[in-house]
Amino acid sequence: LSSLKKFDEIKKANQAAAKKLVEDQLSSSSEDDDEDAEVKQGKILDKTFTIYTSQTDGDASELERTRQYMNEAFQSGAMTCLICIASVKRNQAVWSCCGCFCIFHLVCIQKWAKDSLFLVSSPLTDDDFGKKDYPWPCPKCRFEYKRSETPSRYYCYCGKVENPTVDPWLVPHSCGQICEREFKPSCGHKCLLLCHPGPCPPCPKMVTTTCHCKKAKPVPRRCSAKEWSCRLPCGRTLLCGQHTCENSCHAGDCQPCPRVSKQRCICGRQTAERLCASPQWQCDQVCRKRLPCGNHTCEQVCHAGPCGDCPRSGKRSCPCGKTKFTLPCTEDVPTCGDSCDKVLECGIHKCSQRCHRGPCEICRQEVEKQCRCGKHTKRMPCHKPYLCETKCTKIRDCQKHQCRRKCCSGNCPPCDQVCGRTLGCRNHKCPSGCHRGSCNPCPETVDVKCNCGKTVIKVPCGRERTIKPPKCKQLCSRPPTCHHSTQEKHYCHFGRCPPCRQPCQKMLTCGHLCPVSCHDEALVRQTGSHQSAGPWEQPSEPAFIQTALPCPPCEVPIPVECLGQHEVSPLPCHSANPYSCKRYCGRLLDCQNHTCMKECHHVTKLNSSADAKKVGPECSQCEEECTKPRPSGCPHRCVLPCHPGDCPSCLQMLKIKCHCKLSVLYVECLKLTCADLKEKEHLISCKNQCPKELPCGHRCKETCHSGSCPLNCSQKVKLRCLCKRLKKEIQCSKIQEGQVSLECDALCKEMKRKASEIKEAEAKAAIEEEKRRQQAELEAFENRLKGRRKNKRRKDEVEVEQSLWQKYKNLIMLPMFGVAVVMV
Repeated sequence: LSSLKKFDEIKKANQAAAKKLVEDQLSSSSEDDDEDAEVKQGKILDKTFTIYTSQTDGDASELERTRQYMNEAFQSGAMTCLICIASVKRNQAVWSCCGCFCIFHLVCIQKWAKDSLFLVSSPLTDDDFGKKDYPWPCPKCRFEYKRSETPSRYYCYCGKVENPTVDPWLVPHSCGQICEREFKPSCGHKCLLLCHPGPCPPCPKMVTTTCHCKKAKPVPRRCSAKEWSCRLPCGRTLLCGQHTCENSCHAGDCQPCPRVSKQRCICGRQTAERLCASPQWQCDQVCRKRLPCGNHTCEQVCHAGPCGDCPRSGKRSCPCGKTKFTLPCTEDVPTCGDSCDKVLECGIHKCSQRCHRGPCEICRQEVEKQCRCGKHTKRMPCHKPYLCETKCTKIRDCQKHQCRRKCCSGNCPPCDQVCGRTLGCRNHKCPSGCHRGSCNPCPETVDVKCNCGKTVIKVPCGRERTIKPPKCKQLCSRPPTCHHSTQEKHYCHFGRCPPCRQPCQKMLTCGHLCPVSCHDEALVRQTGSHQSAGPWEQPSEPAFIQTALPCPPCEVPIPVECLGQHEVSPLPCHSANPYSCKRYCGRLLDCQNHTCMKECHHVTKLNSSADAKKVGPECSQCEEECTKPRPSGCPHRCVLPCHPGDCPSCLQMLKIKCHCKLSVLYVECLKLTCADLKEKEHLISCKNQCPKELPCGHRCKETCHSGSCPLNCSQKVKLRCLCKRLKKEIQCSKIQEGQVSLECDALCKEMKRKASEIKEAEAKAAIEEEKRRQQAELEAFENRLKGRRKNKRRKDEVEVEQSLWQKYKNLIMLPMFGVAVVMV
């Protein structure tokens, strides 16, 4: 039974899903939703552009680019993350590039930045790692960001709010506040739109500015177009210093002078026609002027100024540079005869020839050389390189292919093969060189068309299979399939046309026209005797078919009064009969307190002149208790059943506790409810002493009362001085308030002084006694060390002198004892 029940539940669920799928495909509710979404989108865009258009007197021509980005943000599937090739949803954290304004998932761009930094820094050694802050690029525009600019949190487009909330009446991922980003190029103003995707529009502020050449009067213009030309000749002096600029008013520096003039070269020997903008030029002739030495001529090509001294004058060095000679400029410097000692091209050995002119020979010494890869050694001339035939087996930076270069030094070159991996779009392959990590997103775009082919959108390659077709604004041109002459207007779409929603307008039997929507192609469940073997079996025939249904019963409203005459309601024409309105009857019963609680029913009139709202024999009889409000404080009910008029007085007794909660009192309810506050206080009191304890610890002296006890305790207590000799009886409340204190007198102070003196004398006597005892023990110990009477036990008798306290203690204690007796 349980398995059969489960099978039926699964079967019903599958049938419901199939019905929903067919209704979604054939109904036009989606078009209504699309229209509502477009209206809502238009309101949000108008709200976003309100502040900007108020500055431009309603001109929104500069907002087309921003509007395009915002439309893509609203359109389903238009915003695509180029890293994961998936749609960007409203509730997902995103990041926007400041260069191309492309939107990516925050998690995707964080992984992209991490992988890019790893690929750049992986070839570095441990010493170089971390010394340079390598950037990472945007996946689309390749705009470079620093390592510190890697996004770690989700912000709105303007960057003010972290983790913006999802609001259906705002642009997705927007905070709804004014953007206030600086315009680019910066003009000192800020963006006036609400937080938005894409670039900020041109600045709409009005400024007063003059033209490029500063000749025209300043005029008010848009800040974004404040640079303007008056079209008059520029007139500024050119760099040649002879002519003026003849171009119309322009921005920036003037162009070079286009005129041609005859100009001499720097040395002044030749003259040629050249552009006026470049008066300085050199000819090809050597100077040949006589130098100051009188023996040589200047070998410099056309130059300005004096030729300078002869280069062979002054001290000159021999070819090896060890010896300097002072010779006339007509004589050549001889060789010094010492060894050359110049470092050869190998950088290790020195030239062993004598000082000579010209370059040194190549190094011919034989050395033990190691090949470039470090695996082999060979003895050979120093100037010859040594390369072995061993091929490198290291993996290149692509982590796929081996180097295979002969005698590689270990610094393998980048891989020269093509990557060829299939990109995320599944349509193209990566054309870049073989590399590590993820391939760059596919740069291709694909056209997605509507059914008629007139509306086209471009989407990233790979999204054409999952993205919805664009919404076409062209009307559908298919003929109607119902009894109407024309089809209801709707936009271009895929699949079958939606059911006709025009009124049927067929004549019914009652004479009215059928007002419901056209039902010539209604969906009807197809019943069959085929029993499915299980929920996994696909139905062999459709569960729903389209067929023409008869017109429903007439629903034209006809006014009909209910049985109890409570209301007149319009009922459908096919069921216009007296009815019960399901309300309570509501007629006032004989008790004059309650109404008839029966459902709306027919009431028989006893006579024709009776009131229509008067109770009838069909109404119910009142059987309730009296529910009239009792006097304040009375907890008893009225003893009579439900009745007209006032209730009698309450004569019952109330059992209550007194104020101190120790005694139980019985009070007549009428007296307690009619008494005022003073009388109630008296009635509830038990007339006994209050048992509560005051803060001082004594019992309250008042009779049973309400509220807190008074704090003025009148109990007599004994107060003593600090030495406990004097005492006095005082009222407790004065002690609690700190008004009275008992100080010690002179006799108390004198007794304290004598007691302290006795203590000091006793302490001194004890110290003296201890010293004498220690001295006696020391003398006894010294006598035993002297060895007197070694074999005979002997008792040392030491006469101890009495201390002062032992001598005079009787004389001191007797007077003090007498004084104490007198005081007592």
